[in-house]
Amino acid sequence: MAERGIIGYGTYVPYWRLDRSRITAAMGAGGGRGHRAVASYDEDTTTLGVEAARNCLRGGSGDASVDRVIFSTSNPAYLDKTNATAIHAALNLPSSVTALDLNGAPRSIEAALGLALNAPGDNLMVLSDIRTGRPTSGDEASGGDGAAAFLIGDGSSSPIIAHELGSATEVAEFLDRYRQPGDDFSRVWEERFGEQAYLPLAQRAVERALAAAELTIDDIDGVSVTGMHARAARGVSRLAGDKLVNDLTAQIGNAGGAQTGLVVASILDDAEPNQNYLIIRLADGATATVMHTTDAIADYEPFRTVGSQIEGGNDALDYNQYLTWRGFLDREPPRRPDPERPGAPPAFRSEDWKYALIGSRDRSSGAIHMPPMRVSMEGGAVDDMEPVRMADIPATIATFTVDRLAFSLSPPMVAVVIDYDGGGRFQAEMTDVDPDEVRIGDRVEMTFRRLYTAEGIHNYFWKARPAAA
Repeated sequence: MAERGIIGYGTYVPYWRLDRSRITAAMGAGGGRGHRAVASYDEDTTTLGVEAARNCLRGGSGDASVDRVIFSTSNPAYLDKTNATAIHAALNLPSSVTALDLNGAPRSIEAALGLALNAPGDNLMVLSDIRTGRPTSGDEASGGDGAAAFLIGDGSSSPIIAHELGSATEVAEFLDRYRQPGDDFSRVWEERFGEQAYLPLAQRAVERALAAAELTIDDIDGVSVTGMHARAARGVSRLAGDKLVNDLTAQIGNAGGAQTGLVVASILDDAEPNQNYLIIRLADGATATVMHTTDAIADYEPFRTVGSQIEGGNDALDYNQYLTWRGFLDREPPRRPDPERPGAPPAFRSEDWKYALIGSRDRSSGAIHMPPMRVSMEGGAVDDMEPVRMADIPATIATFTVDRLAFSLSPPMVAVVIDYDGGGRFQAEMTDVDPDEVRIGDRVEMTFRRLYTAEGIHNYFWKARPAAA
């Protein structure tokens, strides 16, 4: 089989941060130093995955194709329904492109990576997770939310920027972390036991991976260690010596099944050609992979680096607001009717509009209609339209209002009318913004979000957010 490797990557770190000291201040326990990334009230693992995948496909030359979408998370938005199909639809991929879920545990990343590497074509692997725990627990403070996406191919469509030199896995059955279906939180066994179980597995995996790559630890430029068991990860990190790379937990927390992807992306953001990195993953066993960067990494430009997203976060999130978003604090709702359940038939009929934000452009006048229409508002031409994707086009706020009565898990709601560059006007809800800082003329971009959930159905659509600097 021809050599395969990473030909593109992208990440998504949510805008909001929770300062861990706020947990201690509010509860008198828990917390600690640093921050954790927090998915907003209108985000879940599917929407996080969409944003990472969009950033992946917009990186590099920006003209990548996709033959398969592989989605992995330990916290899926749906069971008994494929979540990857929503990502597929939001990316406006052809129906011939396969979409698959590989979910259930942080170790599911290994299945996703194996499929992406061994299946033919250019495969988009999306890793996404939202991690939390009981209030004041270690999982609450140390957890984090985020997503990473990698395009894996043979280099025929885009050059390979990094590939595997050798890999090895050691598996054992032991109770380290577990969660039964329907539970909101993981249960964790005593830490010393987990450390004793993981260390020998990791040591053997590292030895075998280095042997497969025909390298020694002296040939390695950097070592990353990721896993949900913090004590075991610290123990394994001693193997790295002074070559240990930042695992990002102090800045954004541990994003579970997505953490390895975020750390690898952070490595690639700063990597130089012909470097070797040892990637160690701890999850119901240990996997070690030697990754080699190629000359092509020097010319690859990610759409947004991990560092820029960390720097662009907002740490003003209140702990009580965090609890509300996670569903742990049930607040009095607005005096408004509950949202109605979205209908499956109309959502299916309008898939291009609802998921991919496809409008229509009048061929004769060039007028853009959102939502798409058959009859042009300029000239009255009938059925003379062409589809136009608006999700990746920046826009400007023409006017806005702050609604303190509308239903929202994070009131007040900010509604904006935006004018797209090149034409098209749209009324949207705004997110990731301070209502007091919205101004006419502000630049915005579109983001895929969950409007609400009613009777078990997630109503996904697009919102506006402040454009990244």
